Amino acid sequence: MSFFEPSPVLLAFIFVQRFVFFEVLGLIALLRLIVGRGIARVPALLTLLISAAAIFATFAPALKLQSLQLYADIARLMAAGGGMVLPLVASAVFALSLLLPQRRWRWIDLVHVVGMLAFLGLWVATRV
Repeated sequence: MSFFEPSPVLLAFIFVQRFVFFEVLGLIALLRLIVGRGIARVPALLTLLISAAAIFATFAPALKLQSLQLYADIARLMAAGGGMVLPLVASAVFALSLLLPQRRWRWIDLVHVVGMLAFLGLWVATRV
């Protein structure tokens, strides 16, 4: 491998960060929003909105919507902290539902924790 060839781990991380993380998080947030009760829906709704905004920012250039001010604001948020701030914030908001007794389908929390640990593990692997 030469100096200018990126690591396969780095490529995998970038792919997951751009095209997998927010889609999966949004899907499990939607599930929690549908089956949750009471206050347990609030973190799910906020997470779904954050995920939808991130997905919009990812695909806005392909749809020629990058001239919108909303796109610029979301793109700046997505780039903050090397691209890790928005995923961590979205995940932390969704993790608030762990503390709420009205949540249903507790396996959703397990999927979230396993997915987040895998994402963080991939991120740490790019740093080594």
